[in-house]
Amino acid sequence: MSRAFVFPGQGAQTIGMGRALADAYPAARAVFDEVDDALGEALSTLIWEGEQDALTLTQNAQPALMATSLAAMRALEAEGVKITDAAFVAGHSLGEYSALAATGALSVADTARLLRIRGQAMQAAVPVGVGAMAALLGLDLETVKAVAEEAAQGEVCQAANDNDPAQVVVSGHKAAVERAVDLAKGRGAKRAVLLPVSAPFHCALMQPAADAMQEALAGVEIAAPSVPVVANVLAAPVSDPGEIGKLLVAQVTGAVRWRESVAFMGGAGVREIWEIGAGKALSGMIRRIDREIATRPVGTPDEVTAAVESLKG
Repeated sequence: MSRAFVFPGQGAQTIGMGRALADAYPAARAVFDEVDDALGEALSTLIWEGEQDALTLTQNAQPALMATSLAAMRALEAEGVKITDAAFVAGHSLGEYSALAATGALSVADTARLLRIRGQAMQAAVPVGVGAMAALLGLDLETVKAVAEEAAQGEVCQAANDNDPAQVVVSGHKAAVERAVDLAKGRGAKRAVLLPVSAPFHCALMQPAADAMQEALAGVEIAAPSVPVVANVLAAPVSDPGEIGKLLVAQVTGAVRWRESVAFMGGAGVREIWEIGAGKALSGMIRRIDREIATRPVGTPDEVTAAVESLKG
């Protein structure tokens, strides 16, 4: 059966994530050590023993979630499951970096440093309170795009995350996003809620962060991934290192086309998707996109064991 591995994005972070993996698998612990060394600080201590508020800061959450995903992948590898057992890999926003590290396109150390820069740059791009994001539930992408265009009124308001058939997130100036929430309710949205995020990700306001990532990526070696990576901004697979770098820059201001990415993998014959790392948010989206695709979380030692056992059936 054809399967894919996917890697979660921001919002999945919790204190204690990955600790059981690190305790059970030396290869998983080595990932956290490598990330700590790359950043020159004990991020693992924050992940396992810190305060949720500190972990949720974008500059911490991004490398922390990547470390947890890579630890889960190393645990799978210790049990004989290889990244090349997947037909495709993909990640939601920062999860795309986890996917690239898992496939060997980026080193773990470079990925940690890039995500720290990305988190800082995304936070710094827009002063707190100027931007916002909102989830519009029950409207399709085209309706949300029309709502965002009407709400903009000279400001920025864009469809930022096309997560699944019933959830599209808009991002931009706070007043414009609030107008979009009101308009969406008038268009029949089941719910329209502002999200508890610190910056308006994946919209034109993030251009300073895109510029920072272009500079940061210029100094990093990208290799061809061992498995095709379904890129957020294309919803199609890429393997060329030069193109991967350009897409990581475009991703900062571009929309996360998750619904289309999952639909692409389903259309290419994928029948099972493993969510590698913290949480189960992507699995819920995947089930709403394509009920024919089975999902499996892989973020704890027990889940690693169950995943490995499932291959023996």
